[in-house]
Amino acid sequence: MKKIIASVLCFAMVAGVAGCDSKDETTKAATTAAPTTAADTTAADTTAADTTAEDTTAEDTTAEDTTAEEGETTAATQTTANVEYGSGSIVIKVYAMSAEVPNMLGAFMKQFPDMAAKYKIDAMYCNNDGQGYETKLNAALQAGEGTAPDIYVAEADYILPYTQGDFAEYAASYKDFIDDVDNKVKTAEIAQYTVDLGSKDGELKALCYQCTGGAFIYRRSIAKDVFGSDDQKTVEDAIGAGTQKWDKFFEACEALKAKGYKMVSGLSDIWTVSEKASQTPWVVDGKLNIDPARSEYIDIAKRCIDNEYTNDTSSWSEAWYSDMIDAGSAKVFGWFGPAWLINYVLADKCQSDNINVGDYAVCVPPVGFWWGGSWLLASKLAVENADKKEFVSKFIEWVTLDTTKEGLQYGWANNTIEGLTAAKDTVSSGKVMKESDGSMAFLGGQNPFQIFVDATSFASSKCKCLYDSDLNGTWQDLVNQYAHGKIEKDDIMTKFKDAAEAIDIEV
Repeated sequence: MKKIIASVLCFAMVAGVAGCDSKDETTKAATTAAPTTAADTTAADTTAADTTAEDTTAEDTTAEDTTAEEGETTAATQTTANVEYGSGSIVIKVYAMSAEVPNMLGAFMKQFPDMAAKYKIDAMYCNNDGQGYETKLNAALQAGEGTAPDIYVAEADYILPYTQGDFAEYAASYKDFIDDVDNKVKTAEIAQYTVDLGSKDGELKALCYQCTGGAFIYRRSIAKDVFGSDDQKTVEDAIGAGTQKWDKFFEACEALKAKGYKMVSGLSDIWTVSEKASQTPWVVDGKLNIDPARSEYIDIAKRCIDNEYTNDTSSWSEAWYSDMIDAGSAKVFGWFGPAWLINYVLADKCQSDNINVGDYAVCVPPVGFWWGGSWLLASKLAVENADKKEFVSKFIEWVTLDTTKEGLQYGWANNTIEGLTAAKDTVSSGKVMKESDGSMAFLGGQNPFQIFVDATSFASSKCKCLYDSDLNGTWQDLVNQYAHGKIEKDDIMTKFKDAAEAIDIEV
């Protein structure tokens, strides 16, 4: 479904997918971000620090989304919560799209009691349904001192406006509050694509604490039934791992189909790969550009639907979740995703239903990709204030660049930070990843970290541009319609060019 939401940028932001539930991409932001979502008002917040968190408050606001094609109206609810840490007189305002970064702040204050005595954290988090979080953040940044957050978070889907677009002017350069930052980035071996997305004209304005290179997450029992073994190499050979082609993947689709299984849950699982495998953005030198990977997705989608290789679900829908626990129309073999998809989606769903725990494993995908991530930014106003700068500098460096066992990076990867319950997750520091153990009972004891680290070599920022929120959903919607026989193939480009021209892109 394509929804047009008014933003304070004074231009239309288009998001969503035909057939997706109302959360679509924005639910990803909440799920990628944390074990707790924006709808949670205490949970990990109260365990994060006994400095501590005063009672959170929450309010629900409803935004009306209008579907342009059909004229229907649906309601998207933004749940907003606030949490406070510390007892100091200097207030640090924080904006985030989930409880994840507020939880980190709680753990930080617990680890550094001198900070808790000097500062008081006022953290607001709000899910991004209907661009709710983006709208609040944009308005706060524009309001300036007294309202603007000192620290704020942006997700991969909408990071560029804050680092390279209209809102980049509000973000301080890391060099202005972290000493020797370039050398620290190099020493920590920070994933380059995360640096690229957080930079403008060579100035680093944001860093991600996650590394979100993607893998193929498959079912062991189905692999044994169809391919004779659940061994990683066996499955990789079957799907054409690392070939950067889909040929073997489709051979595997046929083998699975013969046994009554589906390869993936829905088309959006494939789009996740095709979008980030693209090596060029939607717009190049001011003109519309269709990358070969995005173009290839047209025929891939049609082939998947015509041959019934999927259960025809959409990501973040109830049907999609049901496929994780064999509650769909047919058992699904695998999922494309980074470590967070295991930790915060698959494992969460399976463990809560006590189904398929230990029956999943990870291997290299046929085509390299990445998905998601959260970037930390500091406002220029905060860095200009000496007292606030002290906190901003220490906290952001602790989260993004501290590679010691006391830093967030190591603790996040190994689940060792006192007061912060986190799944073992891949982090942006290659140095930390080399020193970490990602073994998971959910994966039958497998340690997938090296697979995810290697996947980072395929992660590139080249696919991203400021028009992603306007064009990704439109493309996916049109291809979905074609795959289901609702429009002709030629209609895809005709309608897509019309959509591009409508936002002043030369075609």
